[in-house]
Amino acid sequence: MRKPNSALRTREYLLESEINLMLEAARKSKRYPHRNYCLVLLMFRHGLRVSEASFLEWSQIDLDSETIYVRRLKGSKASTHPLKTIEIMALKLLERTNQNPYVFLSERNQPLARRTIQYIIKDLGQRANLGFPTHPHMMRHACGYRLANDGIDTRAIGEYLGHTQMQSTVIYTELSPHQFDNFFED
Repeated sequence: MRKPNSALRTREYLLESEINLMLEAARKSKRYPHRNYCLVLLMFRHGLRVSEASFLEWSQIDLDSETIYVRRLKGSKASTHPLKTIEIMALKLLERTNQNPYVFLSERNQPLARRTIQYIIKDLGQRANLGFPTHPHMMRHACGYRLANDGIDTRAIGEYLGHTQMQSTVIYTELSPHQFDNFFED
């Protein structure tokens, strides 16, 4: 029988410093370092679910206008996000070797399977020595947690992640250690 998540790890999100360790582990990978780096970067920065990353197509990315159209699943709202310089550079490098409609490909030139993405994230978490098992949805939670920590408006975070219910977004502001910063002045 599978142990509950709370027995495996104390939280369901990653800190940005942990994401950075995973990105560094991806860079050092012997197999597909750039694809895996780009996968982790986009999943974190755009709060992609595993299936959204798996079926991400080049037609959703406009490198000239520096945007990515995030087609959400599970009844969530789609949106267009800006791409930052590091993402554009990573995508341009990946695009040079990829003539397929899908962004993240397997050895067989097919979209990465959910199971493969789950394995990649778990492996990178281990190689980054995080000390607890990682899974792809932790990237989405890391995105929401980071935005909440940066003081981004809860409604804007919900729009960014495609939430249709505010309750889905409030969890990130509840997790933020900065939510009480201005309660008392010294």
